[in-house]
Amino acid sequence: MNKIPMTVEGFNRLHEELKRLKSTDRPAIIRAIAEARTHGDLAENAEYHAARERQSFIEGRLAELEDKIARAEVIDTSKLSGSAIKFGATVTLADEETDEEQTFRIVGEDEADIRNGRLSVTSPLARALIGKGEGDSVEVSTPRGNKSYEIVTVGFGEAPARRRRPSTAKPAKRATHR
Repeated sequence: MNKIPMTVEGFNRLHEELKRLKSTDRPAIIRAIAEARTHGDLAENAEYHAARERQSFIEGRLAELEDKIARAEVIDTSKLSGSAIKFGATVTLADEETDEEQTFRIVGEDEADIRNGRLSVTSPLARALIGKGEGDSVEVSTPRGNKSYEIVTVGFGEAPARRRRPSTAKPAKRATHR
């Protein structure tokens, strides 16, 4: 049985969803099925079939959450430190082509949300970053081709202090107004 790494926040989110499904959603769907049964012929009862389908989804999600919670390896990232990237690290990367910087926190698979800067530990980028440190470069194969990034900062807990990277781009010409 493989352990699933996750942060304390990720574990709490899964636990809250499990609690909500058991205490609110499951009883509501049981009531909906009972109500739909009172409407007569089950073979032609769309409400009944929709409620049963929803019940099936809820039961499947409950089983999935219980399994993940049982296999969870909860890692308190506030107690981590070091200069090498590992699970829980907050990393600022600079695209070596455009100098554009992005900051990510490496989290568990269920916590990943790239739009909010949370990168799954199982993603190709996170796997390339693990074990590296500030100043190192990594190359990652993406759907748009290979991308190279320089690791600007590595931190644990809160976002690392941002260090401005010297720009190699030419300064933009100023527009003149008449």
